[in-house]
Amino acid sequence: MSINIREIKSFFYSQYFSDGIRICIGILLPSLLLMQFDKFDLGLTLSLGALCICVIDTPGPVSHKRNAMAAGNLCLFLVAVITGFARLNIFTLGIEITFFAFLFSMFTVYGNRAASVGTCSLLIMIFMMDKALAAPEVLGYSAKILAGGVWYMVFSLLFFGIRPYRAAQQALGENVTDIARFLRIKADFYLSDTDIDENYRKLVSKQIQVSQHQDAVRELLFKSRIMARESTAPSRILVLTFVDLVDIYEQIMATHYDYAYIRDKFKDTGVLTEIARIIHNMADELDDIAYIVLSNTRRRHLTDFNIELEKLKTKIDSIGKNNQETSNLVLKKILVNLRSLGEGINNIYKYYSSKAAESLNEPKGDVEYTAFVSHQDFATHIFFDNFTLASGAFKHALRVALVCLVGFITAKLVSLGHHSYWVLLTIIVILKPGFSLSKQRNYQRLIGTIGGGVIGIAILTFIPNVTAQFIFLVVFMMGAYSFQRLNYVVSVIFMTPYVLILFKFLGVGLLNVAQERILDTIIGSTIALVASYLIFPTWEFEQIQETLRDVVVANINYLVTIAESISGKMISITTYKLARKEVYVKSANLSAAFERMTSEPKSKQRKIKDIHKFVVLNHILSSYIATIASAQSKKEIPVAHPEAMKLIKKSITVLNDTGQKLQAQNIEFNIGKIPTAAPEAQKPVVQAEDALLKEQLGFINKISYDIAKITDIILV
Repeated sequence: MSINIREIKSFFYSQYFSDGIRICIGILLPSLLLMQFDKFDLGLTLSLGALCICVIDTPGPVSHKRNAMAAGNLCLFLVAVITGFARLNIFTLGIEITFFAFLFSMFTVYGNRAASVGTCSLLIMIFMMDKALAAPEVLGYSAKILAGGVWYMVFSLLFFGIRPYRAAQQALGENVTDIARFLRIKADFYLSDTDIDENYRKLVSKQIQVSQHQDAVRELLFKSRIMARESTAPSRILVLTFVDLVDIYEQIMATHYDYAYIRDKFKDTGVLTEIARIIHNMADELDDIAYIVLSNTRRRHLTDFNIELEKLKTKIDSIGKNNQETSNLVLKKILVNLRSLGEGINNIYKYYSSKAAESLNEPKGDVEYTAFVSHQDFATHIFFDNFTLASGAFKHALRVALVCLVGFITAKLVSLGHHSYWVLLTIIVILKPGFSLSKQRNYQRLIGTIGGGVIGIAILTFIPNVTAQFIFLVVFMMGAYSFQRLNYVVSVIFMTPYVLILFKFLGVGLLNVAQERILDTIIGSTIALVASYLIFPTWEFEQIQETLRDVVVANINYLVTIAESISGKMISITTYKLARKEVYVKSANLSAAFERMTSEPKSKQRKIKDIHKFVVLNHILSSYIATIASAQSKKEIPVAHPEAMKLIKKSITVLNDTGQKLQAQNIEFNIGKIPTAAPEAQKPVVQAEDALLKEQLGFINKISYDIAKITDIILV
């Protein structure tokens, strides 16, 4: 029960709930204030402008928000004016809808933030198309909408100016939670009743969320002026926490072994169950850290993993003594990984102890943190370079334009009432570049609208008190915006009754509005789903080769970086961590592509079993490389023997051959002359380390060949 309470509290501290409150206040406040001065109509118009601009107010650096919302306000005014005049003739309105649907959908070529500016512009076009305005009124009304958009932009920027570190804290806390869940899945590999293949599916799915949140934290920490250029105690804590968190994630990736083999080898010792229990306890500790970060509180670290790990060490040592035929070296390596995990957790706890911030220094090393964030190019040629059917963005924009035209015509012919824009609104919200995302959003929208409609009608029918209805409206509104990124079904379930209650306050018939909204949603959803299948469809198998190539190249670069370090070459921390980050990002992209493919029609799921094998093999490969990287970073690996380096070269050659089959360029690797091992390198401990290194490199070599074979099958 306490875990559920903790989760509920964490939600209220999260960026999702914070976003919900900010958006709700930003939209409602103009209407509520002006209602007191009998200017409710003006307040509604301002709220409409705020409603459109809030779409752009997604997590990210404040400077990016400011620039995007400024561009959004410019588009908001221009589109409102053009639509206000275009709607005076149904044919010009149809042409405008088609053109703008294409133009603003093409904004996706400039990234998600620019795409949200396009969505904002399409929203005001849709809301304006049924607005009965005479020609002289258009400019004045558009100016009021602009004022509402500017109001929301100023309000949002002030909101972040008051608490500049809060967004980064929230994103970081949610990333810690993701990594705790990832760790629990890894722990389950050690339990004999866990299906290994199914657990891999869970693991690669969770890896997507970890990667997305890590990118969000990087953006907030390393692209924000206050984080990157100002050395304050809160910024140091956040940066140090994130640096250690990524290292912890590497340790978790490094705790990868042949689980079927170690289960069979140590099944009767009870040690694997003990390992799983300790890992689950560490995941619980990470959940505590996530709560500390989210709630911005201090708490004493209670669990001492050293005691637990000493008991585990004793058990592992006894296995080696009692059974000379069974090598416990792999268990010792697991123990080393667990010690590193425990140290990482302890380090983060120290940052949040009382008065710790004053004594914190800058993160160690020569890491250039700005190199870890991507930089969006807004050059004009990028827009026009995508004017080809080979571009997914171009096909998506064409599809949206044609479907919006069909939706507009259908709405005018079939719509029940005066809110035919709901058909177009549904289409804009549902249509995504890929079929699987459109299909998923379609079902979510339908389920949410019907469920929310029932709730809204029930409240308005059985709770006639106006004050109670207004309270429900505010609660539903906050819920809708709090869950729109977290759970879209829940968001729509909240949004539908909020809209119904709002229309009731505006004097529109309850049952008519509910019936109209549900019918228009069904019409829009049907059109969008059919269109995503028939009109310039984009299937994952068409792009999977590029995704496979990217992940192979990333692993080659990662392995080359580690190999050069082992061979004695000086590798900067930035170079190493960039190679590591690239592997995690590309692996998450591959996992996401595979998940999308599983929701496509069966006829389009080409070689899906083989692609799943590739996904799993890629995870195993990057985990083995991470294992060696972790040991190398702690100087546990001596200068490698020529035999070990030959294995590395062989693996790189195999992966390079695979990459070339996927249209990648060959990556050169020259290790030069390997120094002869020093006499002390013949000590038993070092010999054992060297033997384990060769064993792990042998695994990497085997996995590289397996990846080459499965790639050949996929490409046939």
